[in-house]
Amino acid sequence: MNSAISSVQDAAPVLLAGVDFGAGGFDGELEELALLARSAGLAPVAQLTCRRKAPDAALFVGSGKAEEIGALAKDSGALEIIFDQTLSPAQQRNLERALGLPVYDRTMLILEIFAQRARSYEGKLQVELARLQYLSTRLVRRWTHLERQRGGIGARGGPGERQIELDRRMIGDTIKRTRDRLVKVQRQRATQRRQRQRRDTFCVSLVGYTNAGKSTLFNALVKAQAYAADQLFATLDTATRRLYLGEQAGAISLSDTVGFIRDLPHGLISAFKATLQEAAEAHLLLHVVDTANPGHSEQMAQVQQVLEEIGAADVSQVLVFNKVDALADQERPVVWQDAYALQGRTLDRVFVSARTGEGLAALRELLSQKATRHAVELEGCMDTEQPDDSSIH
Repeated sequence: MNSAISSVQDAAPVLLAGVDFGAGGFDGELEELALLARSAGLAPVAQLTCRRKAPDAALFVGSGKAEEIGALAKDSGALEIIFDQTLSPAQQRNLERALGLPVYDRTMLILEIFAQRARSYEGKLQVELARLQYLSTRLVRRWTHLERQRGGIGARGGPGERQIELDRRMIGDTIKRTRDRLVKVQRQRATQRRQRQRRDTFCVSLVGYTNAGKSTLFNALVKAQAYAADQLFATLDTATRRLYLGEQAGAISLSDTVGFIRDLPHGLISAFKATLQEAAEAHLLLHVVDTANPGHSEQMAQVQQVLEEIGAADVSQVLVFNKVDALADQERPVVWQDAYALQGRTLDRVFVSARTGEGLAALRELLSQKATRHAVELEGCMDTEQPDDSSIH
């Protein structure tokens, strides 16, 4: 991207655009897109939504609406346009030509945020791989010099090879190198997981929609210093700590994972497979929910969808309804622990405030019960595997 979607210091003014195709789940106020834009260091100055039966093949929104977007961008001083849906390379290129401004989509915006927030070597590799895979399909829109290159000794490329073909080959080589590096890191993480499993450690992973308060809860439970902020994708890198639950339950392993979001790019799910594997191989998932968010039911459904994609749908879950301190008095829970039906399953639910500490004692007690039960079941399995000494002579 020209400015990789402007840095936080630049705070480029942007126009937000969304199209309702009548499929449901459309954010008519573009609230989440605005939060994503601000998380990337952008300043939304205007927004426009419209309805269509289907995307326009050339301009996504049609020529008339594209002109309206261009006029609004000019009047509001927007320097970039961000769409709430994924654009095809051709649509993105055609819109940029028609509007005379950089045009990005939701996928690129999320990738940019991930690139800004990744801290660990593994996280940076994962983001880089996802970005390269995304940009490899869009190289053509950044090149106007597609003339044939001269072949021969000392010349770049073979006879008649186009510049775009060179660039595709170069980015393909970079993708291969990045993937090879990531495989080595994934092997190391897999070894660490196997070591925890050999120690029979009860493994718990925090999952949930982004900005639900996972990292704040993680810090409150294990007294860690993981970065937590009221923004989307505040943390990307998995952190794992030991949580002591008393003499009977002992210590468990608690991992904080990357947050999920609506329309999470498939490239990111694929690239973050090693990180998300922490959730898939956990004994228990703490599904953290922002109970103060009016759309938390839809967010829970999105989390379940991503868990399905990474093979973690069948892992046991406890619902942690967080941020009760943000509720009005009449909305606060009467019972702090109960059962909740979610997609045909009945799950334990605990209400907490990770910020104030309310409900954390009940959550710890529930974790202790589940860890103890796991240890008993594990001991029972080991006993059944012991040979019958009386049959050995």
